[in-house]
Amino acid sequence: MDAYFFDWGDTLMVDFPETPGKMCNWEIVEAVDGAEEALSFLSKTVRIYIVTGAADSSESEIRQAFARVGLDQFVSGYFCYSNTGYSKGSPEFLPTILKQLGFTASRVAMVGDSLRKDIEPAAQIGIQPIWLTTDGTSAPESTRFIRGLRELCK
Repeated sequence: MDAYFFDWGDTLMVDFPETPGKMCNWEIVEAVDGAEEALSFLSKTVRIYIVTGAADSSESEIRQAFARVGLDQFVSGYFCYSNTGYSKGSPEFLPTILKQLGFTASRVAMVGDSLRKDIEPAAQIGIQPIWLTTDGTSAPESTRFIRGLRELCK
């Protein structure tokens, strides 16, 4: 692998849907259990990128949220609607990121908690999908599933 793409909300940082506004401005921000260990481990051998559907946060605001929990030190870049021009899950989103970075899809893994927004779009273009879920029994064929981020350290 050359890179790992990670979803943001509920994959690396806890999304509190009842909290209004942008995550970088929330009173409380929290990393998902195992996020620091997984990113620290992976970043020693591959590049880490955040690919998020957050439509109301800019790249710098996403970076600020990651800095608040100390995860920014492991991340090589952030991709969202504001810097790609495409919504996550659209047919153009992931190919645009791959082209910009110069990566081949087969050399990238995508870790996310949403089958529809993370796993299926990645698999459709040849990115290795890794589904963070407690219900891996219904994982699509050729999709790795993990129950926690520390499993990426193996």
